[in-house]
Amino acid sequence: MLKTGWMWNSAAVVLASVLSGALPAAAEKLEDQLVIATTGGLMGNTLAKYFYDPFQKAKNVEIVPVAIEVPDQWARAKAMQRTGKVEFDIVTATGPDLVGRTDMLEKIDCAKLPNVQKFGVSDACQPYGVARTTGGMLITYNTETFKNKAPKTWADFWDVKQFPGPRGLPDTGDSDWWVPVAALLADGVKPEQLFPLDINRAYKKLDEIRPNVAVWWKTGDQVQQIMRSREVIMAMSYSGRALAVVKEGVPVSMSWDQAIRDTGYMAVLKGAPDLKAAMAYLDFFYASSDAHVPFMRAVNYATASKSAIELLKPEERKLYATSPENYEKLVKPDFAWIGEHRNDLRERWMAWLTR
Repeated sequence: MLKTGWMWNSAAVVLASVLSGALPAAAEKLEDQLVIATTGGLMGNTLAKYFYDPFQKAKNVEIVPVAIEVPDQWARAKAMQRTGKVEFDIVTATGPDLVGRTDMLEKIDCAKLPNVQKFGVSDACQPYGVARTTGGMLITYNTETFKNKAPKTWADFWDVKQFPGPRGLPDTGDSDWWVPVAALLADGVKPEQLFPLDINRAYKKLDEIRPNVAVWWKTGDQVQQIMRSREVIMAMSYSGRALAVVKEGVPVSMSWDQAIRDTGYMAVLKGAPDLKAAMAYLDFFYASSDAHVPFMRAVNYATASKSAIELLKPEERKLYATSPENYEKLVKPDFAWIGEHRNDLRERWMAWLTR
């Protein structure tokens, strides 16, 4: 059963309140439990192996993982905060969540997370979240179909004369802005000029590619399967799912050119009962570069540890989003704009897709 109260006596609480303003999270006395809500399966098991278990041993804090899909997580978190019985400490957040759900999240003092500052990429720490994994929504293509010339950009994805064959696009997650962004890039808009999105222009471009989209995939497993089976010869895919297929020996490759940055964040729920332990964990996550390398290999996504990526050989490093040569290519979304227009984006997407 998850606890919702503090485990310290009153004297300890007074002492902690005196010291909290002066000490980094790692130096404060911590609660004896930390509840982390994240997806289960491979991600949850790998986090436990390389981060949860070491944190428990180092800090004597029991981590209680809760396997839950992100939409359900937010629904439960809202209910918890409404009743005042918050049980989750750390939750999983996307970039738009860090803008659109600030009323639900604790603000993070990045200056008090020295390991994140030292070992993370420059923007690993945000006011309401710390980067956990980073990938990209990128072009995955069949290398046997395109032996002589490979598609690289979204303009190539749209070019069905030079690169003929069925395409796959997502109808899941943040597809309501991922796909329009790709359409605008295909239409010649420069990454730095994408926002505010010209939605009418995007959907005019989407009308062009629609007859060539054979699959609107809904899960990561599905996008892997359609690449294996050659149901499509080119797809927008999560980079981690594409890398998994590459590792299987399937003749596919990835293009990081104009990949749309896709970062998963660790955020702390407002009212978290184990606030100090939560902040300590965010910093601990970046403490060991050696833990990041096997974690990345297992989940097929990069962390935002710049020291870990440097431990990889160049031929392996290029497979991950945060390698220097790939990171500078990523299209960085304007999450403030996306968050402000989220309902309109979703309504336009659903109206177009179902017409």
